[in-house]
Amino acid sequence: MTKPDGGAAAPKPQEIGPCFHETWEQRLRRWGLGVLYALKPSRIALLPRLWLMTLAYYLTPRPERDALPALPRFYSDRGLIGISNDLSVPALNANYARGYFPVCHIGPMKWWCPEERAVLDPAESHVGNNVRRLIRRHKFTVTMDTDFAGVMEACARPREHKFPLTWITPQIMRAFWNAYIAGHAHSVEVWDEKGNLVGGLYGLAIGRVYFGESKFSRVRDASKVGTAYLHRHLADWGYLLCDAKWMTPHLETFGYHPMPRDQFLSLLPWYMEEPRHAGRWEIDPALNPADWQREPKDSSSAPASTPRQVA
Repeated sequence: MTKPDGGAAAPKPQEIGPCFHETWEQRLRRWGLGVLYALKPSRIALLPRLWLMTLAYYLTPRPERDALPALPRFYSDRGLIGISNDLSVPALNANYARGYFPVCHIGPMKWWCPEERAVLDPAESHVGNNVRRLIRRHKFTVTMDTDFAGVMEACARPREHKFPLTWITPQIMRAFWNAYIAGHAHSVEVWDEKGNLVGGLYGLAIGRVYFGESKFSRVRDASKVGTAYLHRHLADWGYLLCDAKWMTPHLETFGYHPMPRDQFLSLLPWYMEEPRHAGRWEIDPALNPADWQREPKDSSSAPASTPRQVA
C-alpha cells in the first residue's frame, strides 16, 4: 500500500458491493425533513413546477418517462431541468456530460443545472499554508479509491450546525457505486495515525472534467488535505476543469469561482472528447501538494470562455 505522507497503511481497496439501505424510520424522517426543506422561502416557489413535473412523469409511459428533455428549460436560478430515475452508468455519464446532475430528497430523481457553476482549473488550485504544514508533518495518510462506500456513507451523515437532511440517499449511493466499479467515479480518503477514516470526498470523472459530489471531515482540515491531493493529481493527469455545482464561500478558498451556465455548457463538449486516467486511481508519492505552486494566470491569455488546451 502506498503511504504518501508517512502515516499508517490504510485498508486495501473495497471491491465487494455494500448493501446501501435505510430503515423505514430513517426514510420517514427523510421525507418529513424533505418537505420542510422544500417549504423554505427560497425554495417554495418551485413547488408548483415540481408537482407538475412529478405528475407528468408518472403519467408518461415507462419506456419514455426517464428521458430528460433534449432542449431543456431551466426553472429558477437553481436550474431545475426535469425528472428521471435512470441512474444507470451510461445515463449518469451522458447527463453529466450535458452539464446536469441529480439532487433529490423525496420522490423521483430531480436533475439540475444552475445558472452559475462553481468551477476551478485544477492547475490554479490554492493550497493553504496550514494544509501544507499538515502534509509536511505527516499528520494524515491519503489514499484514492480505497473505501469509496465508506466515503459516501460518511458524506451522507448529518453535519454539525446544518439542516440534518441529505440528498445522498441509498439510490444515489447505488448509482455512484456502480459508476465506481465501472471506473468512472473516484474517492479520496484521509486516514489518521490510528487508521481511522477522518475525511474524504468523491466525484465523477468524465473526459477532462472532474464533477465533485460531496466531501466530509471528522477532523479539522482533513477534507482540505484530501482536496489538495485531488487537485494536485488532476492537474498532473491533464484534467482541465473541476465542477462543484453551487458556489459557496468555502469553495472560494480553494480558488473556485462562479461561471455562467451558458459558458460552462459551451466548454463541456471540448473537454469530453478525451478520457483521462481511466481505471482505479492511486496516490503518486511524487505529487506532493505541500510543495506545489499553482500556475500563475496570464493576463494576456485568452478569456475564460476559451478552452485551455494541454498535450
